[in-house]
Amino acid sequence: MAGFVYLPLIAGWLVPGAGHFLVRKWGRGALLAVSILCMFSLGIAMQGKVYSNAHDILDMLGLVGDLGNGILYFASRVLGLGADSVQVTTADYGTRFIVVAGLLNVIAAVDAHNLRTGRKA
Repeated sequence: MAGFVYLPLIAGWLVPGAGHFLVRKWGRGALLAVSILCMFSLGIAMQGKVYSNAHDILDMLGLVGDLGNGILYFASRVLGLGADSVQVTTADYGTRFIVVAGLLNVIAAVDAHNLRTGRKA
């Protein structure tokens, strides 16, 4: 396969499901895009915390997980979505939804890269 083999990895990280769309795995890409977008949206709706800086190791891990959301993370920071701190009980669950959505997005981007390089069928 000719071309830039890291394109599905980068595109998949920036936009959920885009890496799979580039390798023509339409169903898998749509399922991942919907799952990640729903998890992120539910986390925001529950007033989950979107990490902007890291004061300790747990905040650092949360920030890394949030950065996995790609453009969703940057859009949420620009638009001021998400809480700066947890104020209600459901917000803690929302924070976890946002972090897990980012981690799932990273796994999906790596999967798209593996499909592109032929490591996976």
